[in-house]
Amino acid sequence: MNQKRIISLLAAGTEIVCELGLEAQLVGRSHECDYPESILNRSVCSSAMLDPTANSLEIDKQVKGILTDALSFYQIDRELIKQLKPDVIITQTQCEVCAVSLSDVENALEDLLDYPVEIISLEPDNLDAVFNDIKTVSEILGVPDRGADLLDRMHERTDLIQHKLKFITQKPTVACIEWLSPLRIAGNWTPEMVELAGGSAVLSENGKHSPAINWMDLVQADPEIIIAMPCGFSIERTLKEMDLLLQEIYFKDLQAVKNNKFFIADGNQYFNRSGPRIVDSVEILAEIINPKQFIFGYEGEGWIKFSL
Repeated sequence: MNQKRIISLLAAGTEIVCELGLEAQLVGRSHECDYPESILNRSVCSSAMLDPTANSLEIDKQVKGILTDALSFYQIDRELIKQLKPDVIITQTQCEVCAVSLSDVENALEDLLDYPVEIISLEPDNLDAVFNDIKTVSEILGVPDRGADLLDRMHERTDLIQHKLKFITQKPTVACIEWLSPLRIAGNWTPEMVELAGGSAVLSENGKHSPAINWMDLVQADPEIIIAMPCGFSIERTLKEMDLLLQEIYFKDLQAVKNNKFFIADGNQYFNRSGPRIVDSVEILAEIINPKQFIFGYEGEGWIKFSL
């Protein structure tokens, strides 16, 4: 097998590479790649132009300012990439804000290397696309059998959930909050994951970008379950910003809040990453939506119940 030198500028891409057993070939990563921990010693090839310590509203303002000025959200270390001599670079075109994008990589590589580099650009917008991306990466990196095996294991886990839910007809309505201020409801693959876990997703559509909503949209939908999973946020980070929701006059009137069905999940490590742990995210949702049927052991680490 050809030992290709790989740089992954996408957290999900790094996880795919490692799950395929190719971690030894990973020579560089993005500033956001932090799993598995064994890759933290790899060279960091990117940095964010946004202030990650700002709160949700301030980050949103920064994003809009950068978009207005037609600038990039990320900076790539061209000299480091030149030194690392990659054969393959993994990036994405799904979201310009969430991670280093294809255009960022193409601009950085212009007149940089004297040999061709293969760019794998992932663009997942639903679960099938996530699975197809894993298949594509495994084929390009020369390990299609490992990719097929990984996908079989992932499908087995989702099939198990579907089997246990076969005779459960009641599907509670679920809203997954992807950003706190302004409010955004998680789209792309999240509605499909909610359905797989036995719920009925509201206020967003499978395969479409996460929509911005106002508070009256949430009040009128009045979902039975609400899960906050802000993009790039850990549970601890979300807890620090819960005042953004608590200050809303309608928050305490939501039935999910009154019935103690408001949860916080780790969006950064699970739901926002379109890699192998997307199935972990489905299992987390199954635990939250159907706690009598599923106990996978994620509570406390992958999700918590939030009470006033």
